[in-house]
Amino acid sequence: MLKIITANLNGIRSAARKGFFDWLHAQQADVICVQELKAQEAQLQESLFKPEGYFVHFHCAEKKGYSGVGIYTKHEPKQVLTGLGWHTADQEGRYVAIDLGKLWVASLYLPSGTSGEIRQNVKYEFLDSYGDHLQTVIQGGKDYIICGDWNIAHKPIDLKNWRTNQKTSGFLPEERAWMDKLLDEWGFVDAFRVVNPDPDQYTWWSHRGRAWEKNVGWRIDYQIITPKLKPTVKSAFIYKDQRFSDHAPLTLEYDIIL
Repeated sequence: MLKIITANLNGIRSAARKGFFDWLHAQQADVICVQELKAQEAQLQESLFKPEGYFVHFHCAEKKGYSGVGIYTKHEPKQVLTGLGWHTADQEGRYVAIDLGKLWVASLYLPSGTSGEIRQNVKYEFLDSYGDHLQTVIQGGKDYIICGDWNIAHKPIDLKNWRTNQKTSGFLPEERAWMDKLLDEWGFVDAFRVVNPDPDQYTWWSHRGRAWEKNVGWRIDYQIITPKLKPTVKSAFIYKDQRFSDHAPLTLEYDIIL
């Protein structure tokens, strides 16, 4: 089995203080994708951030205390791809991918548009460019597992208060239509939904209104896979026993041997 975890940490140093790396050690996952590091690589040199037995690759934002992604892997990559070739992806540290031979695994942090119209437009531009990239991935025939915070809840089942959030970034009609293209037109698969069709399955909760306590959340963290990998999905689990961040880690197991 290939065990892969994705987790938006909302600050890797903050998550570390809350026990994230102790938990991670116990998971013995093959690959762990992390997002929203909020740190520069120079701040991540101590052994805590580089656990024994893992190769680690970060893509940090140029702006301090902002964004950033990383991948921990037990399997030495054949190659590492950092960035996607346009400003928002590269300068803001939003993408890193590793070639594990049989497949690629990527850690993605898609922009949020919640701060206003300017960032929402940046998000749309990112979706346009990334959509072109994903179609190239499909045409190339290589298998991919793209982990991360996509900052979009796809369907009403994916957030508690969908009726009142139809004009909220993360559940806008244009964003959801893009996800429709991703999954219905381009052929990618939402791995979680292969094995878990249930409602009330969320990975992010607002700090407001006791959202965590009441499970008033959004499912915006995904493992999106290429179509040939769909039969390999065996289990999916959202870990909520501890809080390392405003997101919860998402673990999937695949019937894949590298």
